[in-house]
Amino acid sequence: MIRRNRWHRATLAATAALCLWSTAAAPAVPAGNLTGRPATQTLRRDLPEPPPASVAREELAELVVEAPHSMDGYSRAKFPHWIKQMGSCDTREVVLSRDGKDVRTDSECRAVSGTWTSAYDGKVLNAASQVDIDHMVPLANAWRSGADGWDTDKRKGFANDLTNSQLIAVSASSNRSKGDQGPDQWQPPLASYWCTYARAWTHVKHLYRLHVTQPEQTTLVNMLDTCDQ
Repeated sequence: MIRRNRWHRATLAATAALCLWSTAAAPAVPAGNLTGRPATQTLRRDLPEPPPASVAREELAELVVEAPHSMDGYSRAKFPHWIKQMGSCDTREVVLSRDGKDVRTDSECRAVSGTWTSAYDGKVLNAASQVDIDHMVPLANAWRSGADGWDTDKRKGFANDLTNSQLIAVSASSNRSKGDQGPDQWQPPLASYWCTYARAWTHVKHLYRLHVTQPEQTTLVNMLDTCDQ
């Protein structure tokens, strides 16, 4: 508990800074992009850092384990995305600029050039059309894990969460291979990313009070063990 409290205090400071970046400093992201210059990478690039493995293990132990809820009534439209975040920039474009290198955008904030390295499979992507923005915990997985009881505003916040380790730019092929599967059904092809993936998945589920299945919990324990290797 002490370890987790320390991590949360550090995260609060980072989150406060990110909020300032997203509001007061919003015109600067992507300020250079709007004129076609390379994007200014403010604060952090790539997936926001999830808690260390020690904290993730504590969070995992606190998650409720139960069978998946019914998919009756599910629709991606019940998780509104991608919403406008900064001026004309929607969530997808913000993540593309955040996770890419030398990203240039047009006057409508669309990425027209840049390079992205997919953490899931190591592929280097040279066009935004090759990049998908993955929900670490997929929307359908969230639905059957408890989001079926949320209101639309909470689902919208979940689907567009830039503060936590929920959104990441990856290759379209890896994202589509993953689909809405949990870690017990799909893991990133790069085993070297399993530690980060398990930490991020666990933290998002803990943050939003989503439950896990027994096979999911077992697999996450095994994936978190790779953090010590």
